Amino acid sequence: MNRDSLLYPLRNPQNTEHDSALWNWAQNTVVGQREQVHQPQNEAELQQLLSSSKGKVRVIGSRLSPGRMLCVNGDDLLLDLSAMRGVLGEDDDSITFAAGTLLQQVFDALTARNRMLGCSPGVISVQTLAGAIATGTHGQGLDQSSLADEVISIRMVMADGRVREFHRGEADFPAAQTSLGSLGIVTAITLRTQPFRLFTCHKFAVSADTLEQDLPRWNQQYELSKAWWFVDDNLMHVWNANPASEADVQAWHANGGEVIEHGEDTDSSLNDTIDQTLAHMHRDTQIEGKGGKQFRTVTRFRDFTDLSGDIYQLFCRGIAVPQINVEIGVPLDRTPEIISKIKAWYAENHPHMHYPIILRCTGASEAWLSPAYQQPTCFFGFVVYYADDGSLSQEGLHFLTEVEKLLAAEGGRPHWGKYYDPQRYGWREIYPQWDAFRAVREQLDPQCRFSNDYVTALFD
Repeated sequence: MNRDSLLYPLRNPQNTEHDSALWNWAQNTVVGQREQVHQPQNEAELQQLLSSSKGKVRVIGSRLSPGRMLCVNGDDLLLDLSAMRGVLGEDDDSITFAAGTLLQQVFDALTARNRMLGCSPGVISVQTLAGAIATGTHGQGLDQSSLADEVISIRMVMADGRVREFHRGEADFPAAQTSLGSLGIVTAITLRTQPFRLFTCHKFAVSADTLEQDLPRWNQQYELSKAWWFVDDNLMHVWNANPASEADVQAWHANGGEVIEHGEDTDSSLNDTIDQTLAHMHRDTQIEGKGGKQFRTVTRFRDFTDLSGDIYQLFCRGIAVPQINVEIGVPLDRTPEIISKIKAWYAENHPHMHYPIILRCTGASEAWLSPAYQQPTCFFGFVVYYADDGSLSQEGLHFLTEVEKLLAAEGGRPHWGKYYDPQRYGWREIYPQWDAFRAVREQLDPQCRFSNDYVTALFD
């Protein structure tokens, strides 16, 4: 098996619903056997299961991450926490959810209470809350960081069945915030909340000639900012959002809490670029006609307009489609120089662009293993969608490989829940608290019950 097939496995396009093997969501890796899956109905059942068993243990969550993060041996346990969902408690400034609660359920519960999180959401809302926190899921905006940074406390069942709560301010709390599932089984998470607000998202297309200066400026001037870089056409599509005006707030409420489209300012300037991108995607995925959901991720940029709504309506807009997704966070203060290097590399090599580069920036994180730990960070995101037959564009994969080399050399840190080449990173060099995390892991799980080949390769 060659190296590319290990990093970017081909997909099994067959219906695996009735297989004895359990596949990850993208159906590119078998993570275990269905008979290994246990579904505790509550924390007490989980405690009993852990205390009475001997094998290694992993949680399957929504199975969105690469299969290598979850893959287990035949005598190990796979835990399905989908029965442990919903609100467990709340007060004026915080709310506690069961670990298996989906992000969409979190957002809906907060909105119903006229509250919201202090961070912008990730784009995919079918993640479990515990899984999103454990892998460093983040949104965009320099005044906030990852979802894990909104956590007040985390409740875990440890390897021997005991319960441990980690509270903000405790010495090992930053280890528990983003733990890759390697410390214990999370059962409950308490998040701080703030009053509900609405935003107006201003969308526009602009040349990428001055992206080095524009990207920091957009993030300084707007509370939330996200951009797509269509490198082939040297164009940017930008979403900048600030709190909505009182008039837009009233219009949103009058519209039954649905998004307000400011349609009088529809912009078609990106339409030719969208058509070109769709043509590339159709060729790469061998899909004729209008195709599937992956094409909606770019068709929404055609004839775009400003929008007003809540933060989840505006930014939690991802479409879950099987893909190879690489995202690398680099120090924000080095981002202009890195953008210039990507431009120079592109001008020299003219690589095939399968999809625009996605740019999102966040503030510094407190979590030891967050890619944004201790530094404002710009995340560069890259996507290659699977073809209907389960194959991948080799030109697209070549682009991923080369751009990851470039970003890793600049001190980049990969998103844990996405694809990356581990050989490109010196973990101790890029994570100042790497050995401190290892020490917490060794203390809390001395028998390495929450380990597997993936975790062992990282920490042992």
